[in-house]
Amino acid sequence: MPTRPSARADVLAVAADRASTEGLEGLTIGSLAAGLGMSKSGVVGLFGSKTDLQVATLRAASERFQREVIDAVDADPGVERLRQLACRWLDHVATAYAGGCFFIAAAADLDGRPGAARDVLVALESSWIATLSAEAKLAVRLGELPRDTDPDQLAFELFATLLAANFWNQLLDDPGGLDRARVVIDRLTNPAG
Repeated sequence: MPTRPSARADVLAVAADRASTEGLEGLTIGSLAAGLGMSKSGVVGLFGSKTDLQVATLRAASERFQREVIDAVDADPGVERLRQLACRWLDHVATAYAGGCFFIAAAADLDGRPGAARDVLVALESSWIATLSAEAKLAVRLGELPRDTDPDQLAFELFATLLAANFWNQLLDDPGGLDRARVVIDRLTNPAG
């Protein structure tokens, strides 16, 4: 019999993958229980409610993102780290979940729905955008990007590029969008610009 923490981790791994294709609102305790060969009461015992399941799924996906994207970057702070962060994101969405970027799928479900899950998603995405902006700001301060570079604008443009890459890869079924995004990332982070 799996231990409670391992059962919780197993449920969250399946929940995040399903949410990438079906959305967070599509997650049900019953379907997860059936898919994992657990009882509904077993899943309820791990999470309590659908909202708690959604919040836990968001946090589990965030921990994976932290490991596979942010912590995996080995470049010094500045422009190369900024470039690697964006490129690691592309690698992550290409392989992590069946439905591409978990957070984009979650945003489609939650953007107009106030509540705990949306609040967690807003905090997670705001943190990611702040990471990009802070790295851009540091690159400007280090002289790796032109002094007139607006770090928040650069973060916006990188984020928009990443969203477009996921759209091309997932909806249009064209993985070439990931390569096009790398070209844009290189252009945006090239000091010669």
